[in-house]
Amino acid sequence: MGCGSCSSSGIPKGCKSNGACGVDGCEKLTVFDWLSDMELPSSVNPFDCIEVRFKNGRKEYFKNVNNLKLYMGDVVAVEGSPGHDIGAVSLTGELVRLQMKKKRLNVESPEVRKLYRKSNQRDIDLWRIAQEREHASMVRSREIVKELNLDMKLSDVEYQGDNAKATFYYIAEDRVDFRELIKRFASEFKVRVEMRQIGSRQEAGKIGGIGSCGRELCCSTWLTDFRSVNTAAARYQQLSLNPTKLAGQCGKLKCCLNYELDTYLDALKKFPDTSKNLQTKAGDAYFMKMDIFKEVLWYANPTPGNNEWLAIKLADVNAIIAMNEKGEKPDSLDNFNVNTVQTEEKSYENVVGQDELTRFDNKSQKGRNNRNSNNRKRNSNPSRGSNNRANPTARNAKDLDAKTAPKASPKPANKPEAKVNPEAKAENAENGQPKRRPNRRRYKPKNKGNQGE
Repeated sequence: MGCGSCSSSGIPKGCKSNGACGVDGCEKLTVFDWLSDMELPSSVNPFDCIEVRFKNGRKEYFKNVNNLKLYMGDVVAVEGSPGHDIGAVSLTGELVRLQMKKKRLNVESPEVRKLYRKSNQRDIDLWRIAQEREHASMVRSREIVKELNLDMKLSDVEYQGDNAKATFYYIAEDRVDFRELIKRFASEFKVRVEMRQIGSRQEAGKIGGIGSCGRELCCSTWLTDFRSVNTAAARYQQLSLNPTKLAGQCGKLKCCLNYELDTYLDALKKFPDTSKNLQTKAGDAYFMKMDIFKEVLWYANPTPGNNEWLAIKLADVNAIIAMNEKGEKPDSLDNFNVNTVQTEEKSYENVVGQDELTRFDNKSQKGRNNRNSNNRKRNSNPSRGSNNRANPTARNAKDLDAKTAPKASPKPANKPEAKVNPEAKAENAENGQPKRRPNRRRYKPKNKGNQGE
């Protein structure tokens, strides 16, 4: 089925479940009916109460007196006070019985009102008109509260489905006189006014948001009952008592501090009293901190002048405390320290150096360093010819002096002249070509095997 909260065409926009989500949309406090595919015995009648969800996750229970066949997501008209209200069915069947039992709500209670019918188009149009009035009414109501100088904060406004009643949710630390405020609201909005006080946690659940864990707030997605949270839960879990880290968006302690508290309490039963010091011959070791799940405790080193913390296993700590109760003291705690680095003895020695993965990198790095050092030496010595590359002006000046200076007579060379072929010499003279200096470098052909054979 398509999400009614995402699109009217039945195609979801953001949940990416292709219209097959089991919680009927992306609303707050949605429920998965895991008993929907199970059939009841033939002698058992289905439960005649349903759960209806309203704005911001507000849920109430109504009695299906007309025995209508309803499914999750159906928009229904229910009894209001006064008039009628419009909501969506969030749960049906036997799970409603379990939820009512959990909240200690009796079926015959006056709080369980009647279900009238499935909503028609006229009911839905009137309901949407009422929803469009909520934002403007909240802005105007806050202005009226500011004009009356009341010490309160309006967090939300909810109109009833028939547009005849408005509920204003507010937060206040002290008692507030509403007599003048209700008169102003009734004359301004022309509806029946109801004031309902909520706490900061309920406000955070209505507004919603993203927690420090990166997920949506628990109070706006699935958490319905708010249990008391104190700082003892943080102490048991070895958390730093930093108010900025322990507080949620509501300004109170995070509800998630209670989630793993029972697991920590069970694990702490094996740990000794941290107020007991470990007595040794060198002195007393004082407790510093612990790791509950690794079962490691840190104690200050009793040796004078040594400020190191010693990490000792839980079993060793219990053994040392048992020794102290008998009047025995160990020499020191260094033998129990698990932070000591233990060097493993190698069974072989790498003599050749072939096991080093960086043996080729070291050689190339060494050659690169030699080239860099040679370049630095060449640049620092101005008398060498290679400096002319860095100083082109000096090189051009030397060339100019060599051209303008008178040519000196060549000195006779003491070296024997190179042998020149007379036939090639005569041929060059006839063509007017200058004499070529013989090439002193002789290239020997490579031995490529018996290629001529």
